[in-house]
Amino acid sequence: MNRTIFYALAAAALFGASTPFAKRLDGEMSPVLLAGLLYLGSGVGLSIARIVRDGGWQSPRLHRSEWPWLLGAILLGGVVGPVAMMWGLRTTSGSAASLLLNLEAVLTAVIAWVVFRENAGRRMIFGMAAIVAGGLLLAWPGTASSSSNWSGPLLVALACLCWGIDNNLTRKVSASDALFIAASKGMIAGLVNTVLALSQGASLPDISITLATMAVGLLGYGVSLVLFVLALRGLGTARTGAYFSTAPFLGAMVALVVFGESASPAFWVAALLMAIGVVLHLTENHEHVHTHEPMEHLHSHVHDAHHQHTHAFAWDGDTPHTHLHRHATVNHRHPHYPDIHHQHSH
Repeated sequence: MNRTIFYALAAAALFGASTPFAKRLDGEMSPVLLAGLLYLGSGVGLSIARIVRDGGWQSPRLHRSEWPWLLGAILLGGVVGPVAMMWGLRTTSGSAASLLLNLEAVLTAVIAWVVFRENAGRRMIFGMAAIVAGGLLLAWPGTASSSSNWSGPLLVALACLCWGIDNNLTRKVSASDALFIAASKGMIAGLVNTVLALSQGASLPDISITLATMAVGLLGYGVSLVLFVLALRGLGTARTGAYFSTAPFLGAMVALVVFGESASPAFWVAALLMAIGVVLHLTENHEHVHTHEPMEHLHSHVHDAHHQHTHAFAWDGDTPHTHLHRHATVNHRHPHYPDIHHQHSH
């Protein structure tokens, strides 16, 4: 299995598993405060991990051209999206919101294909459709529920649009430090939602509940986002978003195995649909003669077919290393994904 596919599925598993755990914390605080503490746990935990890894605070070393992409992703995905979601949930039923959340994967893929011109073959599209269909079936309400107030569903859809744009913008900086990207998103989203909740009269729960919530956020939102960024680096946006769409099923599996919840027939049909979608993606073989245009960027790498350059410093010839490097024009043929080195037209 391609390592980046594992990253995408692991990100979905952690995020999906966080849902049943967060659900058990929901009665302890308001939804906005819960979101704030989950994001804050992610931001604080990843910031500490980055400082420990680097032996102190280090510059993120983002290229000047990358900052607008990152700031746009943080604004839309960490501020506007969560706030729109929380306000939308006030007048939207849980079942309707669950259905609408499937829009994120669809919008992520559509934006990647239409705006950023990411390649998508038939196997990719059919796999995406199967995974989304499984998510819809899993979230479909057991009883009919409707509302004459369209503001709530529209706000939830707006949140999905924000996150779809966020995923595509994050892809533009995915070659950079994944810990810094995820920590920045977590800190800003956590602070915005926590301050918003406290300003609305919410109060913090006792310290044990607060720490437990932040721990769930660190794993389900923080580590999950780091893995998601690594997957974006190697798979592109649409494929990563499709794999990540298995999160509702994986979360339901955790609720089934860990908390002893029952599984309906629809659950197993959804599982089959998602399995079909993942298999279609795993068996994708995209290969053709393609040209790499000259480019310059910074990311961790070893020397392979795409990295053949000299250094002004000592290197043992094997260890992954990070520095600003330039790619010359290369024309060759091999199987590939629309990763950070394969963003060509077809």
